[in-house]
Amino acid sequence: MQIYEIPRNYRGESRILYIFSTKALAYTGVGALIGGLFYLIFSAIGLTMVGIFFVVLFGVIGFCIGTFKIPESKKFKLTEKTGGEAIDDVIKRWIKFKKGKNKIYIYLKEDTKDE
Repeated sequence: MQIYEIPRNYRGESRILYIFSTKALAYTGVGALIGGLFYLIFSAIGLTMVGIFFVVLFGVIGFCIGTFKIPESKKFKLTEKTGGEAIDDVIKRWIKFKKGKNKIYIYLKEDTKDE
């Protein structure tokens, strides 16, 4: 009897420092850079620890956006429609929707009857 391995999709599963995928590391870096702006502002007025808190906070938010998926749940309209999708994909789609001035194009197939 032979062993056959089922192929898996390994896209985006390369790990850096064990918990960071490439995408999660990029989002964490972007979040830390945004927090770095707050660090510069708060360190200028002498509140360095508050600035460091913002760097860590925005880094964790970036990590969560790059790593986690929206849970599947029927309780809320948002989670019912987007359950199981990555958070960053949902955010990208929302931005594209807002750039399109909230237009949704629906193609309807009309039933025509020959009478």
